[in-house]
Amino acid sequence: MGSGDFAWLDRQRRAYYPPDRNILPAHLTLFRHLPPSALEEVITLIRRLCAMPPPEASLAAILLLERGVAYRVESPALMEIWSELAEALSGLLMPQDRACPRLHVTVQNKVTPMEAKALAGRLRAGFRLRPLAITGLAAWRYCNGPWELAAQASFRG
Repeated sequence: MGSGDFAWLDRQRRAYYPPDRNILPAHLTLFRHLPPSALEEVITLIRRLCAMPPPEASLAAILLLERGVAYRVESPALMEIWSELAEALSGLLMPQDRACPRLHVTVQNKVTPMEAKALAGRLRAGFRLRPLAITGLAAWRYCNGPWELAAQASFRG
């Protein structure tokens, strides 16, 4: 995300996410799990895809999750990128990653359904469609607790 959008969303995540459960900054996930053996292929793909202009995107709605709240991200261009990656990695994807994703940025999770519903109501009250800058793609490696950045590329166009 662009630095301004990231800062705004990450402030919300820190404000609304239970502190002991908030181990990641604000992020937008395209795939939940890719095998470590595919890392070099993923790096090649994201570098190639980032040679194009950044995809247009917007925060389009407030999503009430079962135990949290997220902003729904609308971006046909980002979905095209997901499709291209999914096709290139098709034999390596777990079932959850084969399904078309519901793009979102989670700002609250791991709370009671009542807490989530209350926050969703407060956020919906002042919500307006908002552009979201998508500046690049990254791959992260899970290291038995912490996450480590494995690769990143910025859109150029």
